[in-house]
Amino acid sequence: MQDLSRQRCFNHKFREAVARCPECGRFFCRECIAEHEDRVLCASCLNKLLKTSKVSSLRLTGLIRLGQFLCGGMVLWMFFYYLGQILLSLPTSFHEGTLWQTGWWGDQ
Repeated sequence: MQDLSRQRCFNHKFREAVARCPECGRFFCRECIAEHEDRVLCASCLNKLLKTSKVSSLRLTGLIRLGQFLCGGMVLWMFFYYLGQILLSLPTSFHEGTLWQTGWWGDQ
């Protein structure tokens, strides 16, 4: 194994390397290395890692949105169904407008 103190940055040949990327095995300086989820990675390996995680998260997001859409449609359908049932259960005199004239709330 090579000594880190003698290594140079893969991108900047005149800079001293401070870390080695565990994915590709190359040495990099402070500007070329980044920490992600408690791991030190180079920019190209970090991009590869983020692209694969984005694809899986986009699929999951699409499924979640589809589920939300279907649940919302079901709630709307139930609301209007029961509203219709309530309107159908009202007496015919209410629909004709004669309910208010006969005094349905008391004996007349």
